[in-house]
Amino acid sequence: MVETARRAWQSGATMADRGDQAKPIPDIISQIKDSYGDLRPAERRVADAVLDDVKFAVDASNADLARRAEVSEPTVTRFCRAIGCDGVRDFKLKLAQSLVVGALYLSKPPASSTGNGMPFWSAVFGQARQALQEAERQLDPASLQQAAEFIAKARQVTVFGLGGSSSALAQETQYRLFRYGVAVSAHSDPYLMRMTASTLKPDDLAIAISATGRTREVIEAIELAKHYRAKTVCISAPGSNLANACDIGLTVAVPEYPDTLKPTASRFAFLAAIDLMAVAAGYKLGESAQENLRRIKYNVLTHRGGKDVMEPLGD
Repeated sequence: MVETARRAWQSGATMADRGDQAKPIPDIISQIKDSYGDLRPAERRVADAVLDDVKFAVDASNADLARRAEVSEPTVTRFCRAIGCDGVRDFKLKLAQSLVVGALYLSKPPASSTGNGMPFWSAVFGQARQALQEAERQLDPASLQQAAEFIAKARQVTVFGLGGSSSALAQETQYRLFRYGVAVSAHSDPYLMRMTASTLKPDDLAIAISATGRTREVIEAIELAKHYRAKTVCISAPGSNLANACDIGLTVAVPEYPDTLKPTASRFAFLAAIDLMAVAAGYKLGESAQENLRRIKYNVLTHRGGKDVMEPLGD
């Protein structure tokens, strides 16, 4: 059942990638939770049994699920219809589709295993350290130097990133580069990405950021930039479609700790790649970059009244 649902989900995703009108896949877990208050007591027992062990509910027969919930089989059928399904079979298919994203998102957070009462403490710090170690091990110095060369010689640099983390990292790239006097802009709107890519020329550079390297809109923007002969660089996953599409790929793979409440650790690796690329560009720009930084720091310090205490140099 789960494999059937997975194929159906992938088929729908493929249709969406082609631009076809795919029928939306309902989030049956949310439907159960949202309908819970309207269910009869016996139907709530079915809901509880399903939510407590979704994998069991997918594979169980109607009779098995009824026994687990301590209700009759007709009650299971009524429950399925009460939450908007055509029947038990329809409910099972939709429930199996919910497992496509992984059972991790359906399990309860781990109990505290540290003295400070925060089970995520070691995971967050440990994953940050591991991500930086992986970045140092996997990033190619020659590719970083080439990306810096592109930045130093570019008439303008545009940065693409779509989604929460990649959008923020694209903005961070802009913040890193403008200090050196680089003409740079960051875009996270898909249409603006296409429009901006359409204006690029051979002496321009497009930088794309994507954790998976599969974001269609970002890949299409890079392909447009290449069509107009702009240079392209990406910070992404190794072997991804985006990495294969770009002239230079700054790629790093970071394994994730199985805690869905923890932010993705690849952000730390990508931030390291951005900093390395930016600093390398600053070194290539040389005195002009240093003069721009001096001007920025002078005007920031005088605006704040100035202090003898050394403040962060780059911010």
